[in-house]
Order: sequence, then C-alpha cells, then structure tokens
Amino acid sequence: MGRRLVPLTLDNLSDLPQRCRACVFWELDPVRGEAALRAGRSELEKESWISAVLLDWGSCGRVVYVDDVPAGFVLYAPPAYVPRSQAFPTSPVAADAVQLMTAWIDPVYQGQGLGRVMVQTVAKDLLRRGFRGIEAFGNARWKEPACLLPAEHLLAVGFKTVRPHPSYPRLRLELRTALSWKEDMELALDRLLGAVQKDPVLRPL
Repeated sequence: MGRRLVPLTLDNLSDLPQRCRACVFWELDPVRGEAALRAGRSELEKESWISAVLLDWGSCGRVVYVDDVPAGFVLYAPPAYVPRSQAFPTSPVAADAVQLMTAWIDPVYQGQGLGRVMVQTVAKDLLRRGFRGIEAFGNARWKEPACLLPAEHLLAVGFKTVRPHPSYPRLRLELRTALSWKEDMELALDRLLGAVQKDPVLRPL
C-alpha cells in the first residue's frame, strides 16, 4: 500500500471532502463568512485564502493519499491568517505557535498510522520554519462533527490546556513532542481526526 503526503495547493484542493473545501469557518471572520455563504461564494473564498497564504507564508496544509486515493488532510496557519481565531474567548494563539485549524482522516483509512505520520510531517515542517508549538481551540462540549476538534480528543493525543474555558479551551502541543509519538498514539489520533467530518468515502476522479 503506497502512501504519500503532499502540500495542499489549489491544484489538489478538490481532493478535500466537498464540505471542507467549501467551508470558510476559519478563513473569514464571522460576518464575512456568513455573507460568503449567503452569496454562494464560499468555495471561491476558500481558494482565495489558500492562494494568499501560499504566496505570503507558504504551505498551510497537507493532503495524505493512499494508493493515490485522498485519505485525509490537515490545515494550519499562523493566527494572523485565521480571522475566526480572534472571535474565541481564549485567543490569542501564542506568538511561537501555529494554529491547527482542522484535520480529517477518512474512516476507511483509520488504524493505519496516517494520523501520526500526518501530524509528525506538520511538526517537522513547522520546526524548520522556527515555530515551537501548535495550538488549537478545542470544543469541550463536542457532540457531533464540526470545524472545531473535540477538546477531549486533543488532550488524549498530548495537547495540554494553556487557557481553560468551559466551552472553548485553547490547547497546545509542543512540536518536539509530536515528533516522538509512538504507535500507541495511533488509536487516539484516529479518534481525533476521524471526528471532524462525516463525509462519504472519497473516490478517484
């Protein structure tokens, strides 16, 4: 079984689940995000955001393929590029960290270590770029798949709470910790990344 991780670009954005490539929850502030949805511009806004971040900051995501079939993705960026992060009561993200916006692994491919490989690849990328941690706003009252990752699952894979909140705690993972993850973290990662979206299995075009 061949697997590869490649940077997210406009060329492979279509390999994300439809719901995710049309979602601008993180990419726009609440007012502009709602306006984009009403106007049917969310996919164009997503493309515009990715293009701008790539040009200004560089790679902001990874897509994982198994035998050339899209199996998952992760999206991340410094908080300056993530307008929605400012709307959370536990913001801002630390200056030495990048925000983990969202991530997902197709349930068909869970249990194969893809989550660990994906996060470790991101950790190596960010360490090379001078960052020390990755932070996320968790949902402490998570009940169903959404744009926010469940806080309980983030804690299970090594994130630590840096600013508590009854609904939206901010959590942090030291990048060097992510690089030392062992296989016993795979089940927890599968639960975390598989909890983001309930989309149909992606098939090759």
